Amino acid sequence: ATLSALTPPAVEKRFYDDRIEDIPYDEPTDLVAITVETYSARRAYQIADRFRSKGVPVVMGGFHATLMPDEVAQHADAVVLGEAEDLWGRIVHDARSGRLAARYEGAARPDPAGRSPDRSIFDGKRYPVLSLVETGRGCLYRCDFCAVAAAFRQTYVARPIQDVVDEVRALKKRFVFFVDDNFCADVQRTTELLEALIPLRIRWVAQASLHVARHERLLALMKRSGCMGLLVGLESIDPAVLASMQKRVNVDAPGYDECLAVFRRHGLGVYGTFVFGYDADTEDSFEKTYAFARSQRFFFAAFNHVVPFPGTPLYRRLQHERRLIYDRWWLEARYRFGEVAFRPAQMSPERLAERCLALRVRFYRWPSILRRAANWRSNCCDWVTAAIYLVYNFASGRQIAKRQGLPLGRADGPSGVPAAGSCAGRAPAPPLENV
Repeated sequence: ATLSALTPPAVEKRFYDDRIEDIPYDEPTDLVAITVETYSARRAYQIADRFRSKGVPVVMGGFHATLMPDEVAQHADAVVLGEAEDLWGRIVHDARSGRLAARYEGAARPDPAGRSPDRSIFDGKRYPVLSLVETGRGCLYRCDFCAVAAAFRQTYVARPIQDVVDEVRALKKRFVFFVDDNFCADVQRTTELLEALIPLRIRWVAQASLHVARHERLLALMKRSGCMGLLVGLESIDPAVLASMQKRVNVDAPGYDECLAVFRRHGLGVYGTFVFGYDADTEDSFEKTYAFARSQRFFFAAFNHVVPFPGTPLYRRLQHERRLIYDRWWLEARYRFGEVAFRPAQMSPERLAERCLALRVRFYRWPSILRRAANWRSNCCDWVTAAIYLVYNFASGRQIAKRQGLPLGRADGPSGVPAAGSCAGRAPAPPLENV
């Protein structure tokens, strides 16, 4: 949607989401743009290769393209490294002129002022009743497993508050997910943003780090501005594991029990996420973590094995130690969603995957859902929150088995797994250079 807003008006655009619809490969097209994430890379390459076999040039960007440009270049005519806002106009111009460069990379992080997405490309798509809004991009922390930290090199750029307010005010859907990697990266700026959001009467959720528990005025403003809850990367209850993953923000926090009590006191639900597979993790880690999650009565929780994303310190360490089962698991035809792509220190890869799946299944069974609903102040504080809690907890439980074991690529049609969206832009009249 951001690229669509930056595309010259004379260029006709079409947007296709491979997860929910077929891509019309035979539709007359002059340029195809695909955003690539690691989990969608294999499928994105299949889509790109098919367009290129028809003589249609393809440009690819996104996190995976930024971290693995040489690999992506094997399937694209042009690769964008980093953010595209300052580059997209030049890319379209070069494509019109038949002079696409092999690589595009900005000299600095782009200024986000005055730029808002074009949501019209989503019209008619079967998406949830949820508006995605970005208020800032990047993160200042250095967690060793995080592709965001690797791609943005521990930097953060915020949009002007008035731009965010204007965008939110214009939304048709009043339930908002602020998609920032760390919504509260700048506490003072977030405080000002929340004060500006209060009159808009929206409901919203976001991702935030644990340090916000120290700022009770900020949490009070979150509640007043319509916040229903926060996704918080707790990652592990073992300080040794947190230290090994460079999760300093959690190590330095007052304590999980104290921080989570602060969230509950302000009526904020918590989506707690945990990862397993670090060298200090043992069989006991699973039950201890589950008991902790159960006692905290989280709104949602995730129990996942750690994933070695390319470009991260974790990936480089496992590669150096020869512990990767597949050097590039995202390209491996045998790899399936939920599979562990490395050899853990304390258990087999199969055991790690099995235990993570078992925790997810237990957490989203009805006894757990109903028990956690008793945390009424955060999880069921009004009828809207209660309805969302029950519906999405039940849906999450149903989706667990469906996702497990899915392949990452498919020859044709919607893949059913996290996959690439493609924006095929067709210039309205030949010859291309005269459009």
